Amino acid sequence: MPDVLAIARAEALFVSSVQSSESPAAVEVRKAVAESFARLGSRGCAACVAGEFGDHPEVAVARMRWAIAMVSTVYQPTLRGVCRRSRRPGPTTTCTA
Repeated sequence: MPDVLAIARAEALFVSSVQSSESPAAVEVRKAVAESFARLGSRGCAACVAGEFGDHPEVAVARMRWAIAMVSTVYQPTLRGVCRRSRRPGPTTTCTA
């Protein structure tokens, strides 16, 4: 299940002008998400998505599936900020930040 940020990004991509038929590159997806957030904010994106589901549910479902898939591909989780113990004996802890 996507986290809250992934859902917000998918909503932002959903309301952008980018079309699935364009097969956008990762940089285009990131730009579209950023522009939608700047233009509408996260709540505005969610409101537009809700409106589209109310007006055109048959189209909105397919577009949201595409948006979620794109976001999960483009914004893959990283290990930044994760601390883990070294397997070597001793008090060594490595953190990536």
